[in-house]
Amino acid sequence: MQETALMPVPLTPEISLHLAGERVGLFDAAGGEFRSSEPPPFWAFVWAGGQALARYLLDHPAAVAGREVLDIACGSGVVAIAAARAGASRVHAIDIDPGAVHATERNAAANGVAVEARVADAREIPELGEVVLAGDVFYSPTVARQMTTGLRKCAARGASTLIGDPGRGYLPERLCRRVAEYEVAVPAALEEAETLITGVWTMLSPTNKL
Repeated sequence: MQETALMPVPLTPEISLHLAGERVGLFDAAGGEFRSSEPPPFWAFVWAGGQALARYLLDHPAAVAGREVLDIACGSGVVAIAAARAGASRVHAIDIDPGAVHATERNAAANGVAVEARVADAREIPELGEVVLAGDVFYSPTVARQMTTGLRKCAARGASTLIGDPGRGYLPERLCRRVAEYEVAVPAALEEAETLITGVWTMLSPTNKL
Protein backbone atom coordinates (compact mmCIF):
# COMPACT_ATOMS: atom_id res chain seq x y z
CA MET A 1 0.00 0.00 0.00
CA GLN A 2 2.92 2.35 -0.60
CA GLU A 3 0.77 3.99 -3.31
CA THR A 4 -1.54 5.57 -0.72
CA ALA A 5 -1.16 8.43 1.77
CA LEU A 6 -2.96 9.14 5.03
CA MET A 7 -5.40 12.00 4.50
CA PRO A 8 -8.67 13.27 6.03
CA VAL A 9 -11.97 12.23 4.47
CA PRO A 10 -13.73 15.26 2.89
CA LEU A 11 -17.15 14.80 4.54
CA THR A 12 -15.79 13.29 7.76
CA PRO A 13 -12.52 15.10 8.52
CA GLU A 14 -12.58 13.46 11.95
CA ILE A 15 -11.47 10.31 10.11
CA SER A 16 -8.24 9.92 8.13
CA LEU A 17 -7.63 7.07 5.69
CA HIS A 18 -4.78 5.77 3.57
CA LEU A 19 -6.05 6.72 0.10
CA ALA A 20 -4.91 7.16 -3.49
CA GLY A 21 -4.43 10.75 -4.65
CA GLU A 22 -7.35 12.89 -5.81
CA ARG A 23 -6.15 12.85 -9.42
CA VAL A 24 -6.02 9.05 -9.56
CA GLY A 25 -9.00 7.11 -10.93
CA LEU A 26 -9.93 3.56 -10.01
CA PHE A 27 -8.53 1.98 -13.15
CA ASP A 28 -5.51 4.28 -13.16
CA ALA A 29 -4.66 2.67 -9.85
CA ALA A 30 -5.50 -0.81 -11.06
CA GLY A 31 -3.30 -0.40 -14.14
CA GLY A 32 -0.40 1.20 -12.34
CA GLU A 33 1.50 -0.47 -9.56
CA PHE A 34 -1.51 -2.61 -8.62
CA ARG A 35 -1.39 -6.02 -10.28
CA SER A 36 -4.03 -6.50 -12.97
CA SER A 37 -4.72 -10.04 -11.66
CA GLU A 38 -6.18 -8.52 -8.49
CA PRO A 39 -9.62 -6.88 -8.15
CA PRO A 40 -9.68 -3.11 -8.73
CA PRO A 41 -8.52 -1.40 -5.51
CA PHE A 42 -11.88 -0.01 -4.41
CA TRP A 43 -10.39 0.22 -0.90
CA ALA A 44 -7.92 2.90 -2.04
CA PHE A 45 -10.76 5.41 -2.44
CA VAL A 46 -13.48 6.73 -0.16
CA TRP A 47 -16.75 6.50 -2.09
CA ALA A 48 -19.63 8.93 -1.76
CA GLY A 49 -22.05 6.40 -0.25
CA GLY A 50 -19.55 5.46 2.43
CA GLN A 51 -18.80 9.10 3.22
CA ALA A 52 -22.48 9.97 3.64
CA LEU A 53 -23.17 6.94 5.81
CA ALA A 54 -20.11 7.66 7.96
CA ARG A 55 -21.22 11.30 8.37
CA TYR A 56 -24.68 10.13 9.40
CA LEU A 57 -23.28 7.82 12.08
CA LEU A 58 -21.05 10.54 13.51
CA ASP A 59 -23.99 12.98 13.55
CA HIS A 60 -26.44 10.39 14.93
CA PRO A 61 -24.39 8.17 17.27
CA ALA A 62 -27.54 6.75 18.86
CA ALA A 63 -27.98 4.68 15.69
CA VAL A 64 -25.09 2.44 16.74
CA ALA A 65 -24.01 3.39 20.28
CA GLY A 66 -23.77 0.34 22.52
CA ARG A 67 -24.79 -1.99 19.68
CA GLU A 68 -23.01 -4.70 17.67
CA VAL A 69 -22.48 -3.57 14.09
CA LEU A 70 -21.71 -5.29 10.79
CA ASP A 71 -20.29 -3.29 7.85
CA ILE A 72 -20.65 -5.22 4.59
CA ALA A 73 -18.38 -4.62 1.57
CA CYS A 74 -16.27 -2.46 3.88
CA GLY A 75 -13.76 -1.17 1.30
CA SER A 76 -11.54 1.43 2.99
CA GLY A 77 -13.31 0.89 6.32
CA VAL A 78 -14.68 4.43 6.63
CA VAL A 79 -18.15 3.27 7.70
CA ALA A 80 -16.86 0.73 10.20
CA ILE A 81 -14.50 3.32 11.67
CA ALA A 82 -17.31 5.85 11.98
CA ALA A 83 -19.45 3.25 13.77
CA ALA A 84 -16.66 2.55 16.22
CA ARG A 85 -16.14 6.26 16.84
CA ALA A 86 -19.88 6.67 17.37
CA GLY A 87 -19.76 4.19 20.24
CA ALA A 88 -20.69 0.80 18.78
CA SER A 89 -19.96 -1.97 21.27
CA ARG A 90 -18.36 -4.19 18.62
CA VAL A 91 -17.72 -3.62 14.92
CA HIS A 92 -17.40 -6.37 12.34
CA ALA A 93 -16.40 -5.62 8.74
CA ILE A 94 -16.42 -7.96 5.76
CA ASP A 95 -15.28 -7.70 2.16
CA ILE A 96 -14.62 -10.22 -0.59
CA ASP A 97 -11.26 -8.52 -1.35
CA PRO A 98 -8.37 -9.29 1.04
CA GLY A 99 -6.93 -5.90 0.10
CA ALA A 100 -10.00 -4.19 1.53
CA VAL A 101 -9.74 -6.18 4.75
CA HIS A 102 -6.09 -5.18 5.10
CA ALA A 103 -6.95 -1.55 4.33
CA THR A 104 -9.75 -1.54 6.90
CA GLU A 105 -7.45 -2.95 9.58
CA ARG A 106 -4.75 -0.42 8.72
CA ASN A 107 -7.16 2.51 8.65
CA ALA A 108 -8.83 1.45 11.91
CA ALA A 109 -5.43 1.39 13.60
CA ALA A 110 -4.63 4.84 12.19
CA ASN A 111 -7.82 6.15 13.80
CA GLY A 112 -7.32 4.38 17.10
CA VAL A 113 -10.45 2.21 16.96
CA ALA A 114 -11.12 -1.53 17.01
CA VAL A 115 -12.67 -3.17 13.95
CA GLU A 116 -12.80 -6.94 13.41
CA ALA A 117 -12.32 -7.32 9.65
CA ARG A 118 -12.32 -10.54 7.67
CA VAL A 119 -12.71 -11.83 4.14
CA ALA A 120 -16.26 -12.93 3.38
CA ASP A 121 -18.62 -12.86 0.42
CA ALA A 122 -21.22 -10.14 0.98
CA ARG A 123 -23.68 -12.26 -1.04
CA GLU A 124 -23.91 -14.42 2.09
CA ILE A 125 -24.27 -11.77 4.78
CA PRO A 126 -23.54 -13.29 8.20
CA GLU A 127 -26.41 -13.28 10.66
CA LEU A 128 -24.70 -11.03 13.16
CA GLY A 129 -24.97 -7.41 14.14
CA GLU A 130 -27.85 -5.46 15.61
CA VAL A 131 -27.10 -2.83 12.97
CA VAL A 132 -26.05 -3.68 9.40
CA LEU A 133 -24.33 -0.99 7.34
CA ALA A 134 -23.69 -0.83 3.59
CA GLY A 135 -21.99 2.06 1.81
CA ASP A 136 -22.16 2.37 -1.99
CA VAL A 137 -23.04 -1.25 -2.72
CA PHE A 138 -25.80 -0.77 -5.33
CA TYR A 139 -23.49 -0.18 -8.28
CA SER A 140 -24.59 -2.96 -10.67
CA PRO A 141 -27.81 -4.91 -11.30
CA THR A 142 -26.35 -8.23 -10.17
CA VAL A 143 -24.81 -6.90 -6.97
CA ALA A 144 -27.95 -4.86 -6.25
CA ARG A 145 -30.14 -7.97 -6.35
CA GLN A 146 -27.80 -9.80 -4.01
CA MET A 147 -27.56 -6.89 -1.60
CA THR A 148 -31.32 -6.35 -1.59
CA THR A 149 -31.93 -9.99 -0.70
CA GLY A 150 -29.31 -9.97 2.04
CA LEU A 151 -30.36 -6.68 3.59
CA ARG A 152 -34.03 -7.64 3.54
CA LYS A 153 -33.11 -10.79 5.46
CA CYS A 154 -31.26 -8.65 7.99
CA ALA A 155 -34.28 -6.39 8.37
CA ALA A 156 -36.57 -9.40 8.73
CA ARG A 157 -34.56 -10.75 11.66
CA GLY A 158 -34.89 -7.38 13.40
CA ALA A 159 -31.57 -5.74 12.56
CA SER A 160 -31.49 -2.03 11.77
CA THR A 161 -30.11 -1.40 8.28
CA LEU A 162 -28.48 1.76 6.97
CA ILE A 163 -27.37 2.27 3.37
CA GLY A 164 -25.37 5.08 1.79
CA ASP A 165 -26.13 5.53 -1.91
CA PRO A 166 -25.24 8.38 -4.32
CA GLY A 167 -27.83 7.52 -6.95
CA ARG A 168 -25.98 4.77 -8.80
CA GLY A 169 -29.35 3.73 -10.23
CA TYR A 170 -29.81 0.27 -8.74
CA LEU A 171 -31.01 1.02 -5.19
CA PRO A 172 -34.56 -0.39 -4.81
CA GLU A 173 -36.00 2.83 -3.44
CA ARG A 174 -39.50 1.40 -3.07
CA LEU A 175 -38.09 -1.04 -0.50
CA CYS A 176 -36.29 1.69 1.44
CA ARG A 177 -36.92 4.87 3.39
CA ARG A 178 -34.54 7.83 3.14
CA VAL A 179 -33.42 9.23 6.48
CA ALA A 180 -30.82 11.82 5.42
CA GLU A 181 -29.15 13.43 2.41
CA TYR A 182 -25.71 14.99 1.93
CA GLU A 183 -23.80 16.77 -0.80
CA VAL A 184 -20.52 14.89 -1.00
CA ALA A 185 -17.36 16.26 -2.59
CA VAL A 186 -15.73 13.63 -4.82
CA PRO A 187 -12.62 13.52 -7.03
CA ALA A 188 -13.45 14.23 -10.68
CA ALA A 189 -11.00 11.50 -11.71
CA LEU A 190 -13.14 9.00 -9.84
CA GLU A 191 -16.71 10.17 -10.49
CA GLU A 192 -16.48 12.68 -13.38
CA ALA A 193 -18.22 15.15 -11.06
CA GLU A 194 -17.21 17.45 -8.22
CA THR A 195 -20.11 16.57 -5.91
CA LEU A 196 -22.76 13.87 -5.62
CA ILE A 197 -26.06 14.19 -3.78
CA THR A 198 -26.01 11.11 -1.60
CA GLY A 199 -28.80 9.62 0.47
CA VAL A 200 -28.78 7.54 3.62
CA TRP A 201 -31.55 4.96 3.56
CA THR A 202 -32.97 2.22 5.76
CA MET A 203 -34.13 -1.04 4.23
CA LEU A 204 -37.72 -1.87 5.13
CA SER A 205 -38.51 -5.24 6.65
CA PRO A 206 -40.50 -7.60 4.40
CA THR A 207 -43.28 -7.32 7.01
CA ASN A 208 -43.58 -3.58 6.37
CA LYS A 209 -46.18 -2.38 3.90
CA LEU A 210 -44.63 -0.68 0.88
